[in-house]
Amino acid sequence: MAIYSIGDVAERCGINPVTLRAWQRRYGLLKPQRTEGGHRQFDDEDIQRIEEIKRWIGSGVPVGKVKALLEGENVSVHDGWTTLQEEIMKVLRQVKPSRIRTKIATMGREHPASDLIDHVYLPVRQRLGLDQTTARAMCSLLDGALIDYAAFCLTGSRKKEGKDALLMGWAIDDRTRLWLEAWRLSQQGWRIDVLAEPLELPRPELFPGQQIFVFTGKPLSRRQQEQMTHWREQGYPVTYTGPQYPPSN
Repeated sequence: MAIYSIGDVAERCGINPVTLRAWQRRYGLLKPQRTEGGHRQFDDEDIQRIEEIKRWIGSGVPVGKVKALLEGENVSVHDGWTTLQEEIMKVLRQVKPSRIRTKIATMGREHPASDLIDHVYLPVRQRLGLDQTTARAMCSLLDGALIDYAAFCLTGSRKKEGKDALLMGWAIDDRTRLWLEAWRLSQQGWRIDVLAEPLELPRPELFPGQQIFVFTGKPLSRRQQEQMTHWREQGYPVTYTGPQYPPSN
């Protein structure tokens, strides 16, 4: 029977070890064995259970209700993402930066980065962006806390084994989206450095030998797809990352 360390499981399942520990300690979703030295050990059944947990959470089920569902209980399931969005809005209305940072950190320990970005933070930012007055200020407050947390996660990921890469923004104005994408990549095993100023046209030749991700925040235009093809033909390790991937050539 195959045995995996928490690092192995994190890489295999695309889940931050901090999140796996929270699922175990706070919610009782996992029961890994322990070595004599106290290190967690997971087997293939644990891997299957983690994938099932991911599916439930990804569908919007609150993490606190997943255990009952796994055990076959009848549970009233509502949209957990909407609940988390409202929780963030409630904290924002208190206009206390420290409370916002604490809430973001707590959610980051309990949920995968991609789910939080796609189902909580982006919808909340879109909602706040519709208002020209107070909500814009609240959105700026949220953005500052998100960038702060993303930078914290990037620093932590650089202390672990992983693959180094550079993230560049390509013709975008929303710098917060760039940092959120960096956070997403860092939870996928990448040790990310961010080129903080977006570029009208990235120049991979200035960074020889480095793996490069480019982020546009929207699907690539035809011109951008052609440019990506040109870079690859020249041998530059450039990869597009974003909400939608371009069609394969």
